[in-house]
Amino acid sequence: MTRYIVGRVGQAVVVLWAAFTLTFAILYLLPSDPMQLQLAAAGIQEDSLTPEQLAAMQHRFGLDEPIWAQYWHHLAGLVRGDFGTSLSQGVPVGQLIGQRIGQTLLLSACAAVVSLVAGSLLAYVATFVRFNPLRVLLTRLPALGASFPQFFVALFLIQFFSFQLGWFPATGTQGAATLVMPVATISVLTSSVLAQVLIKTFDETLRQPYVATARAKGLSRSAVHLRHAFRNAALPAMTILGVIVGLTVTSSIVVETVFTREGLGNLAQQSVLSQDVPVVLAVVTLAAAVFVFVNLVVDLLYPLLDPRISYTAARVTGDPL
Repeated sequence: MTRYIVGRVGQAVVVLWAAFTLTFAILYLLPSDPMQLQLAAAGIQEDSLTPEQLAAMQHRFGLDEPIWAQYWHHLAGLVRGDFGTSLSQGVPVGQLIGQRIGQTLLLSACAAVVSLVAGSLLAYVATFVRFNPLRVLLTRLPALGASFPQFFVALFLIQFFSFQLGWFPATGTQGAATLVMPVATISVLTSSVLAQVLIKTFDETLRQPYVATARAKGLSRSAVHLRHAFRNAALPAMTILGVIVGLTVTSSIVVETVFTREGLGNLAQQSVLSQDVPVVLAVVTLAAAVFVFVNLVVDLLYPLLDPRISYTAARVTGDPL
């Protein structure tokens, strides 16, 4: 068991390092110059600065160092919890993240809850109904929901519920009403992914012998479905929780941009356009950390929820559990 935990933690650290390194490499392989972009955004002509002034600005942000030195500087700062200073705004990156992360966490948490409830309910009903045309329709809905691009869903919701009906505001972060359409946009995709997995595992579980035994004992269909099939069908679905969390985090970039929400997704989009390297590195690393942490928790909990995993590991490795 100890080897299992150490191995999963080691994999998590490697994934975080790989995400950081890949993001750093992509940003520095771009043909544009970060300092020129910052000067252009501020309306300053590079020719108007003396070589000494330009060198001082580059030194302030560490852009005069070799690439390997800049990489080590950012990596060492990340390990210490210091994300550096924003090139475009000149303030600590941690301060910028602190101002935005609350809105993103609220949006992600609401979307995760709605996705879990909607996806589970759809899968339950789709595998419970006996009317075949309705069953076919419900089992096809997740594939349809997962096929729509999120920007299309967002624009449709804005056009219909905001411009035509006037029920919800199209932009902003003030009030619960501004969360409804962003949460719905994210949940269409994530709940569809969850429902697809649950429907498949439900169908497989309902064909198991113990389900037939439960029915033979006189239990009602609802009792068999909920008490026996649902729990066992939900176990394989746990493996995609990390994927759903990852989709929720990455979806915030699109959603917060379309709905003009002041969150990390909007900050990341603005920072990529201005090639604000420290901010982009921080946001990507945080997103990867959330994804890795959820997957790590699922990996550690799964053997506890399904003893067969621990038994198999014990047989293969010979370690006592």
